[in-house]
Amino acid sequence: MLFKNNCIRRYFFLIIGGVMFFSTSIQAHQPEISTTMLVENNNHTWALQISASLTAFQHEIRKHYAETPYKTPEEFQEMVLEHIKNNLEIEFNGNKKVTLSHGIVKLGHETKVIFEVLGIPESIESVLVKNESFKDIYNNKSALIILKEGFNKENFVLTKDNNHVLKLEVDGNKFVRVEEKTISSSSLNVILILAVVCVFGLLVHSLNERRKLKETKD
Repeated sequence: MLFKNNCIRRYFFLIIGGVMFFSTSIQAHQPEISTTMLVENNNHTWALQISASLTAFQHEIRKHYAETPYKTPEEFQEMVLEHIKNNLEIEFNGNKKVTLSHGIVKLGHETKVIFEVLGIPESIESVLVKNESFKDIYNNKSALIILKEGFNKENFVLTKDNNHVLKLEVDGNKFVRVEEKTISSSSLNVILILAVVCVFGLLVHSLNERRKLKETKD
């Protein structure tokens, strides 16, 4: 499941080049922080890089593969690739899921996982990213960065608060977050109060009409 050497260099330097556009960086000693990057190459191929501390990856692997602990670095790398595939979903234009291929793991204090991404449409209208790879780590945060030719460079965050899911849509030459349209409890309270006032007003109006009708008859 490993890139050939030239592929490794190509995708690795592609992503490193993309990172240079951002001031956002990951601290290797902070297991709760990670970065998820989708990068478009010049020939419209795509690569995915997930960066986190080695401690973060070790924590997740020990938790999810407790019954089959790794014995070698190679076994650990294979488990990391499988773990990412099992906990990452990327979907474009509402129904087109992508495939992660040719995964590699670059071990270090800051460990990087790189995949070739297949199936991204040439014309993008929306994208959904769900990454639960580090959901077992307390207060985890994953910066989501999408580098597409001709698009603004945006930075979003996946956390427990948004269930590690982000829905984005294309607005001109940038990705914008799609806010879920939900009615808050305070909004419901306002609606209930207005409903009560309306009912009370109708009741008073009805009583006044009856009183006027009775006075007319008398």
